[in-house]
Amino acid sequence: MSEEHYDYNAAYHNDRFPLSNRYDGKWVAENQMGPNALWLAEWLCEDMALEAGMRILDMGCGTAMTSIFLAKEFGVTVFANDLWISATDNWRRIREAGVEGRVFPIHAEAHALPYADAFFDAIVSLDSYQYYGTDDLYLNTLVKLVRPGGRIAIVVPALMREFPDGKPPDHLMHKREDGSTFWVDECWCIRTLDWWKTHWSHSSMIEVEVADTLEDGGALWLQHERVRPPGKRVNPFPPDVEVREADGGRYLGFVRIIARRNPA
Repeated sequence: MSEEHYDYNAAYHNDRFPLSNRYDGKWVAENQMGPNALWLAEWLCEDMALEAGMRILDMGCGTAMTSIFLAKEFGVTVFANDLWISATDNWRRIREAGVEGRVFPIHAEAHALPYADAFFDAIVSLDSYQYYGTDDLYLNTLVKLVRPGGRIAIVVPALMREFPDGKPPDHLMHKREDGSTFWVDECWCIRTLDWWKTHWSHSSMIEVEVADTLEDGGALWLQHERVRPPGKRVNPFPPDVEVREADGGRYLGFVRIIARRNPA
């Protein structure tokens, strides 16, 4: 079947995510940089009290899909912060989505953020925080940017259990046709729920309110990987359908953490 006739809307449809189903499937496929970011954003927001007019920092927003989603669905003002995608490219997508009055693209590295302390009502990060947030000293530097009583919330790819003997199982190390493997050194930032709960418990600046895993996260990740890659897309990596099928959700899934900043 040609790309022209492929039904991206059907491929991405999932009753679990009614808000995400409103978005054009091909647009979603073209702008993904990892797991389905809209699904992760919708899951995160199910337990966050977002209100119209709030200022939100979307850390590691990639192509600003999640920022556009937050602005459209909740009427919030979003600062779409990313390092890998230029603010100019994201500004084009933001204008095309018709939310240029509520989403503002920022090109900045996670350790050099240009925001005032206590500026945001909430900070969110979808499939990004694992790349910089495993540092013991990072969380408190980010929490300072959210007002007391505000929320900081993340969804990250995660391990559903620790590896036996600390070594990745064979199916995660299986060589693709090009000789590469799914599990590379950078994947060691993928941690378990217990690891993240302990990590965030070290901060006296927050109180964790929600810490859980996405039910059937492995199956949802597989559904996303099975979507046909469009010719025009941001993500340069091939789908990992075989890895997800072999894993069956035993090891790979998603963790969600929502915390409230304590009073100053």
